[in-house]
Amino acid sequence: MSKYPIITGILSYGMSGRIFHAPFLETNTRFKLKAVVERSKKQAQERYPNIISYDDVEQMLNDEEIELVVVNTPNQTHYDFAKKALLRGKHVLIEKPCAATSKEVKELFDIGRRQQRHVMVFQNRRWDSDFKLVKRIIDSGSLGEIIEFHVRFDRYRREKSPKLFKETKQSASGLTYDLGPHLLDQIISLFGKPEKSIKLCSTHREHSEVDDFFTYVLSYNKGLTVFAYASLLVAQPLPAYVVHGTKGSFQKSRADVQEEQLDKSMWPTDELFGLEPVGEEGLLTVINKNNQKQISFKEALKGNYKGLFNAVYEQLRKDKPYPITEEQILWQMELLEQEPWN
Repeated sequence: MSKYPIITGILSYGMSGRIFHAPFLETNTRFKLKAVVERSKKQAQERYPNIISYDDVEQMLNDEEIELVVVNTPNQTHYDFAKKALLRGKHVLIEKPCAATSKEVKELFDIGRRQQRHVMVFQNRRWDSDFKLVKRIIDSGSLGEIIEFHVRFDRYRREKSPKLFKETKQSASGLTYDLGPHLLDQIISLFGKPEKSIKLCSTHREHSEVDDFFTYVLSYNKGLTVFAYASLLVAQPLPAYVVHGTKGSFQKSRADVQEEQLDKSMWPTDELFGLEPVGEEGLLTVINKNNQKQISFKEALKGNYKGLFNAVYEQLRKDKPYPITEEQILWQMELLEQEPWN
């Protein structure tokens, strides 16, 4: 297959396009960032002088040179735009959630197979510094058999988001569909599909139309229980990750700095990119053979979302399977669609 850079276009130059996509496509020689869609404000050329700014999605899809389209528009549009791009012969990298329903997800993957094009979902939080450390600790076996796994994504945002698609009661809106895909993907990447699940969600902000709190309780065989939480009204966040096993425990704050650095225009190629600040180390506690407690602090691995884009390249140019699989996305969608327990 061709080893030339993948000619890529981004369907929106809003927050996700500006922060999570354009900098990585621009600095990775495996890609060529050719175009974005900007319906009103034309800002992309301020940082990317050679980029083409199309006025609408149709103009981009008509660009025959573009091979890969990043679908990073509002949640409820993901299915329609991804489908259009696939039918025009483009590969797609779709922001989470991939679509609003399992039915839509299945259809997109089926269309991709018929068109001989790849459907990939942008689950960048697998490449967070904090999660990478948690995964390494679990994989090392130092905790023994895992009994409990807790993961949280807490914020304090009393005001409604200016992004109306997140706050309007419609398909794929609310906190469950906003942060749920991050947490559920991390859980699924570690432990696979749960045997049983309970979903709780509620609304607490004044005049909110959508849920701003959710909890999942997931049960696995061998006695593993997983708890996932997210809230928009947590003034003092707890550790983002808490893991208990038969030999010890581990906890880690949510400290990945990539989003903040990218928002301040740091390039992913900067030597300080993805490095957590001192003081955010994970706390490992193990019980030795003499039944004595041993405590140590573990420095996080460097976060780098470049790993996801390299995986996209490996799929398209070397036919190496993309790590976020269709099966995993369908498991995620089943959990997102689950009716809340009352």
